[in-house]
Amino acid sequence: MSTAIVTGQPVPGSPIEGELRTLGFDVRTASDAAEAAALLRTVPATGRVALVDAGFVGHLHALRLGLTDPRFPAGAVPGAVTVQDASRAALTRALEAEAGRPAPGGAAVRTGTGLPDRLAGALQAEGVAVHRPELGALVARVPLAPQERSEARQAVAAVDDEAIRLRTAVKSRDGFFTTYCISPYSRYLARWCARRGLTPNQVTTASLVTALIAAGCAATGTRAGFVAAGLLLLFSFVLDCTDGQLARYSLRYSTLGAWLDATFDRAKEYAYYAGLALGAARGGDDVWALALGAMVLQTCRHVVDFSFNEANHDAEANTSPTAALSGRLDSVGWTVWLRRMIVLPIGERWALIAVLTAVTTPRITFVVLLTGCALAAAYTTAGRLLRSLTRKGKRTDRAAQALADLADSGPLAEALTPRLRPFAKLPAPAVAALGGVILVAVTALTPAGSAGPLLAAVAYVLCSSLAVSRPLTGALDWLVPPFFRAAEYGVILLLAARAEDSGALPAAFGLVAAVAYHHYDTVYRIRGGSGAPPRALVRATGGHEGRVLLVTAASLLAASGFTVALTVLAVVVALVVLAESIRFWVSAGAPAVHDEGEPA
Repeated sequence: MSTAIVTGQPVPGSPIEGELRTLGFDVRTASDAAEAAALLRTVPATGRVALVDAGFVGHLHALRLGLTDPRFPAGAVPGAVTVQDASRAALTRALEAEAGRPAPGGAAVRTGTGLPDRLAGALQAEGVAVHRPELGALVARVPLAPQERSEARQAVAAVDDEAIRLRTAVKSRDGFFTTYCISPYSRYLARWCARRGLTPNQVTTASLVTALIAAGCAATGTRAGFVAAGLLLLFSFVLDCTDGQLARYSLRYSTLGAWLDATFDRAKEYAYYAGLALGAARGGDDVWALALGAMVLQTCRHVVDFSFNEANHDAEANTSPTAALSGRLDSVGWTVWLRRMIVLPIGERWALIAVLTAVTTPRITFVVLLTGCALAAAYTTAGRLLRSLTRKGKRTDRAAQALADLADSGPLAEALTPRLRPFAKLPAPAVAALGGVILVAVTALTPAGSAGPLLAAVAYVLCSSLAVSRPLTGALDWLVPPFFRAAEYGVILLLAARAEDSGALPAAFGLVAAVAYHHYDTVYRIRGGSGAPPRALVRATGGHEGRVLLVTAASLLAASGFTVALTVLAVVVALVVLAESIRFWVSAGAPAVHDEGEPA
């Protein structure tokens, strides 16, 4: 339950109490700080509490932004302050301190430093992070004189806060296709959903269901099915945009929503790949290797993005000539959109897949998709390499820990790193790349069923353990997790493609999907500030080096045995990872955020 205490002398004609009730607050009134402190002691111990100046004049959406956003422990706009449970004690201390001192007068009153504003300052002085939203043209004031109040009300009437609310529901940074082909109408769909009481999580689930139906249509292998699949995939993307816009429009963020939004995009896309592969198989064309290759490439692209961003987002003196050039290019309109399209973000990628599905074949769809993603990966990785080589700065301990968590090293690496640390002379990315090249090259060049991949996996375990034996603080150490992902996913793809049993590739697809989910889950936990999954989970799934060793050992079995081994491993990893992921994301400790980063 949310409670608002309106402080100060009532102002005739003020709608503040009605506006607070519209926002879902139980409203109480207090004439001064002492009475407000007494009221606060009667408020239930859990739930949001807000203190609002009785003389507040402003837009309802300004109050909404300042007082109802669940992502922040405290928030404030001029004339209003709010706290959630974690900051309640700090607010109580600040209010009791105000109640114990004489009421401010003279200059303090004339400058409008009312009780809520003083409380917000006291919270910040105590170390509470008080979120102050950017209001732009929105009005939030506490006018003192009648003339000032009249001017403030005129300013409110001159600005349409609903139009601002609708406009700011759209993500500030998005791809060209999303910005110009989806958001112009999806924002209205978001408002329609809000007015009917639909939640972002319901829209997210509807997007997933639509994408799964699209995958089912693609799996029919008919032209009508492919056309329906393309249309449904586009509609799924419209809903995918709508859920975030609905969350921003209504400020309905949640821990469950964070988990759904963070993981369902990948589930939808990769399920659609599987549907295309099944549809092609019905027509006599086996494209499972291409489908798995598309998933591997796309996942590795994301790991590059995540790893680079985590390595540098809080780095000290993180500047370089390349970054400066990028900033200058962003000041030119057409270069911004060109650069966003080159990286093939989710909007452009899904539009490409949908159109190609409808008018071509699954094989052509995957070939074009792989080509486009490879070019995008080359462009983004080259730019990040240049930035890393030319930047001057020191990586923080938090960034080094994030890279270690993204590496996903298991019990074998834990046991070996202390013994290998004295031999860590080469840069970590070089050692990680060497192990991956040995693993992939030997697997590709030796006869199927030979012991070569297993021996190469032993070398990979040693190299990967050596790579993480020291903190990942070097300029290019963010490449270590992507190298590990490429090696693990790549060897699974190669071994399955070389197997005699046609079921090995679908089984490998399931295994990579399960492992990739674990890696995405790790990323979004780190992004939310909650740290990596428990070490017990990483140990239970073997770490990347343990899984590589297990898969290469299983490849020595008969072809049918390899397929069974891949299937069992996929099921075990999926069950273990999903159980822990669901436990975390529905718990109180999960971050209540929506992904506002660059388009995926």
